[in-house]
Amino acid sequence: MNDLSHSLYQPSQVRDMDAYAIGTLGVDGYVLMERAGTAAYRWLRERWPYARSVAVVCGLGNNAGDGYIVARLALRDGLGVRVLRLGDAGRLRGDARRAADDYSAVGGTCEVFSAEALAGADVVVDAIFGTGLDRAVEGEWAEAIVALNAAGKPVLALDIPSGLHGGSGQVLGVAVAAEATITFLALKSGLFTGAGPAVVGELRLDDLALPAAVRERMAPVAQLLSPDQLASWLPRRPRDAHKGLFGHVLVIGGDHGMGGAARMAAEAAARVGAGLITVATRPTHVGAMLAARPELMCRGVDTPAELVPLLERATVVAVGPGLGQGEWGQGMLEQALRFDGPLVVDADALNLLAQSPQKRERWILTPHPGEAARLLSSANRQVQSDRFAATEALLERFGGVVVLKGAGTIVGAAGTTPRICAHGNPGMASGGMGDVLTGVIAALAAQRLPLPDAAAAGVLLHALAADDAAAAGGERGLLASDLFPYLRRRANP
Repeated sequence: MNDLSHSLYQPSQVRDMDAYAIGTLGVDGYVLMERAGTAAYRWLRERWPYARSVAVVCGLGNNAGDGYIVARLALRDGLGVRVLRLGDAGRLRGDARRAADDYSAVGGTCEVFSAEALAGADVVVDAIFGTGLDRAVEGEWAEAIVALNAAGKPVLALDIPSGLHGGSGQVLGVAVAAEATITFLALKSGLFTGAGPAVVGELRLDDLALPAAVRERMAPVAQLLSPDQLASWLPRRPRDAHKGLFGHVLVIGGDHGMGGAARMAAEAAARVGAGLITVATRPTHVGAMLAARPELMCRGVDTPAELVPLLERATVVAVGPGLGQGEWGQGMLEQALRFDGPLVVDADALNLLAQSPQKRERWILTPHPGEAARLLSSANRQVQSDRFAATEALLERFGGVVVLKGAGTIVGAAGTTPRICAHGNPGMASGGMGDVLTGVIAALAAQRLPLPDAAAAGVLLHALAADDAAAAGGERGLLASDLFPYLRRRANP
């Protein structure tokens, strides 16, 4: 993605920007449509230089107008062009009608959409729905999107893949799975979370040659995390540093058979620079942990009372990895919640918290969508249908900082703009990844980053390290422990 800004907006805000450019700055609406269509066509030729035939699937709104301009430019350049129409063409209005007429004026023709008509295209352009869609796609429209996805052709989506909600990232029944998307004027939040990352493909932003002031009038609904931020969060250490400067992380977890989760969280904390790490776990795991990673301090604990002296020495407590939901895990969590310093709460600690909710400001909760649903007495699909709303609901109920994991992880805290991580890959869908993230965040909090920044920096570090590891050996088969050497490199920007 070419980066004009890390700011993300709701579709309604972008429509207001468009109206401001037309009504206040005096930019002609059709000029903006021409710029959008031209930018899309330019990228189509750049990205698929072999393409000799193009199918443009057009709906009835301004998104269709952009598509008609792409078709006209392709026809001008001698490409084979088929415009496949959905809906009653008589309903085209305004600039979209003008774009369709201009296409017809140079000899362009239209035909009713059919799946068969896609067969000869080298590239398909999705100009069906724009960002204004807010209801489920049905009937011939849904059938067309299903057919388009089944055609096996590369798809360039204009502004947003049709069927994707531009604000939440929810698929409204069915959505185009694009190989690339060019979005206009400003970045929409739904492109980066929920189903957005799965259907957007490679993303490009074109600002339509409008001044930055058009966007700056609006407060963004979210900000993208950038690798450039790591240098400010993780500056070079003083030459006279000692381990006491970098905090003491206590990891509590590892019930019978789950010691690996606590060990991975602890090693992750060590790899990103915590000064000291202690693991409180079942006594049967201590020997294996010390043999595998002697730098860790391991304490076998059977009762909550045995945690007390460990909590007294901790800077930050991470509770949950491999904790279990039995009597031992419940007792450990109850004792950990008496700690008056920062907490990072994950995994089974979240599931136990869902049974006895409480609100606290000095903690970071790191649920995946299933855990978030339990915390909210909701359902996974409801969480995923609007991840921003789910994050807000979690903050309202539990306070502190919330890291809603998944594609387009959201980091939220009261009084701050949510931050989204656009890095990471499907290889992270494996056991232990969340435990590693818990350790990373705890270590950064121990190094005195404010909790919202510790959460955001931890999410970013974790995702970048996973991308590094995937680049070295592939996504399939990626293990959580494969991240450790890359975490260390990324933690020293």
